[in-house]
Amino acid sequence: MSHKRVTKRKAIIAAGGVAALGAAAILLPQANASQDGGSNDAAAVKTLKAGDASDLASQLEKLLGDAFAGSYYDSEGQQLVVNVVNVSGDENNVIVQAKKAGAKVREVENSTAELEAAAKTLKTEATITGTAWAVDPKTNKILVTADSTVTGNKWDQIESTVKTLGSGVATIQKSAGTFTTKVAGGDAIFGGGARCSLGFNVTAGDGSPAFLTAGHCGVAAEQWSDSEDGEPIATVDQATFPGDGDFALVKYDDPATVAASEVNLGDQTLQITQAAEATVGTQVFRMGSTTGLNDGQVLGLDATVNYPEGTVTGLIQTDVCAEPGDSGGSLFTQDGLAIGLTSGGSGDCTVGGETFFQPVTTALEAVGATLGDGGIGAGDAVGGEEAGAGAVDENGDGIDDQTGEAIVGGGDAVGGEEAGAGAVDENGDGIDDQTGEAIEGGGEQAADGGVDENADGGVDETGDGQDETGNGQDDGSGVNESH
Repeated sequence: MSHKRVTKRKAIIAAGGVAALGAAAILLPQANASQDGGSNDAAAVKTLKAGDASDLASQLEKLLGDAFAGSYYDSEGQQLVVNVVNVSGDENNVIVQAKKAGAKVREVENSTAELEAAAKTLKTEATITGTAWAVDPKTNKILVTADSTVTGNKWDQIESTVKTLGSGVATIQKSAGTFTTKVAGGDAIFGGGARCSLGFNVTAGDGSPAFLTAGHCGVAAEQWSDSEDGEPIATVDQATFPGDGDFALVKYDDPATVAASEVNLGDQTLQITQAAEATVGTQVFRMGSTTGLNDGQVLGLDATVNYPEGTVTGLIQTDVCAEPGDSGGSLFTQDGLAIGLTSGGSGDCTVGGETFFQPVTTALEAVGATLGDGGIGAGDAVGGEEAGAGAVDENGDGIDDQTGEAIVGGGDAVGGEEAGAGAVDENGDGIDDQTGEAIEGGGEQAADGGVDENADGGVDETGDGQDETGNGQDDGSGVNESH
């Protein structure tokens, strides 16, 4: 027997129930990328999925130290390109190691320290409303953008500042639109007359269910509803805007809310497995309550944006469109990696423009939250309750306290012992085929090779009755049944 967990309140999921646009066609399962081997440099470069490239970039940044000058993802070749400075050709040992790790290495002129110094000069000399700058590792320069409001003396100031940095350090471009935060009245999540979009459901540091959204939404209203005239369902716990980011942690008022770790694409959902750092060149998708699903590429990192409300630092720059009401919405990859929260930008989804996002990793660290439901998979016992459909199991022994019967499809025991450790249950009845005893917390076929017919999300490749990651998700496909 299989079941869905029945909850007192089902959490609203990222971005609300809006129809997915054409970008949804790209959100299909993608096979693991191959890794080519060989003795020459070309053959040694690995083909990588975007998420794997991001992980490798983080590792190489630590390995190369001061020689590391940024990296980006070549989406066409599916390769990680790493910039290096102050090296002596192929004889440099760290460069050899970087190549062995599978990256494509290129020498550039500007070090990370030099680009950071240039950004500080811009902050001191050119903090003008309507300007933004971010590091572009593809050009190894800082890309400065001025919107349509930057004219006359303001334009002269930003242009002269860029020139003082040197032609090889920064470039400047003009935007046809105006930099604004993407918040407006309307639908999706509502607070104080404003409309925003939910980003990602999380578990707060105290274990309570919550979600992330934009900080400028969090400072606009304290309480938020999931309908325009509805009662508040969540209250802002922390909010940062402007300053070092644009993010807010909003806790659900009902502690029984189950905050599903997924993005609602309208006609389907995408499971969100973990948070990841953005990598320039990566294809990303944005979901928002106004414009639905759109996609584009990461263009720059550590962006500074001078909004009318103040300066925000540490953002991701992309070419994904956004419109008012999309604020706080989720930025993610097709592999289910949470990347960012919609902050603002210029333009719209008709003419395009520049958009900026708060990195999810930074927001999670700042508010002390974890992505999703904190590791409790669908069908798992929560506080000993709801381990099976209507079942109650307070002591975590896999037996329904009300009926005295074994709970079938209980998932990993929460607060109990390891679920079905060493047990075999080929017929999925929750009884160990070898001992005839009830399997504690055992789901259907919990330890017989990792088959998960009850949709509790766990795959058990070790035979210990638990999914390998402990996140309650299928270790093979990462796909759970929607709840």
